[in-house]
Amino acid sequence: MGDTLITVVAIFLAAILMFVFPLMSISERNDDISQLGVQTETVEFVDNIRATGKITQDNYNAFVQTLAATGNSYEVELEAKILDENPGKKTSQTTQDKIGENIYYSEYTSQIMEKVNNKSVMNLKEGDIISVNVKNTNTTIAQMLKNFFYSISGNDSYNISGRHSGVVMTNGN
Repeated sequence: MGDTLITVVAIFLAAILMFVFPLMSISERNDDISQLGVQTETVEFVDNIRATGKITQDNYNAFVQTLAATGNSYEVELEAKILDENPGKKTSQTTQDKIGENIYYSEYTSQIMEKVNNKSVMNLKEGDIISVNVKNTNTTIAQMLKNFFYSISGNDSYNISGRHSGVVMTNGN
């Protein structure tokens, strides 16, 4: 009886070592590849906006489709800090007759997408700041295995994300 119990435990441990840990390793590697792809695409999307001064519907749709190609679902958060250049305020082109500080006001994802969907483009100007934050909303295989083996809990956990921001370098008009 004792030998069969040891044999069953040994078979169980061998099965874990032969199947579960390689599956965890491969799924974590898949998440790492997705992470790299998401970060790269986010940087390219933001840099394109910075260089052209425009957020277009075509570029946004291509960005979202490229993210979806990783096999995960993502939440994309956009923020545009618009430079408010009133005549009584200091502008990005400094002159002696202008006084005050640069004031930014923010527009977020819903406001930006409303403008993009209505006009197919949102023009930004030099000095505006664009910020994009992407994170996955689904649970990947690696997350499920980690939660099972390590008892990590929490619905807000995500491990695939991308973030980039920068100052717009040209007027989009």
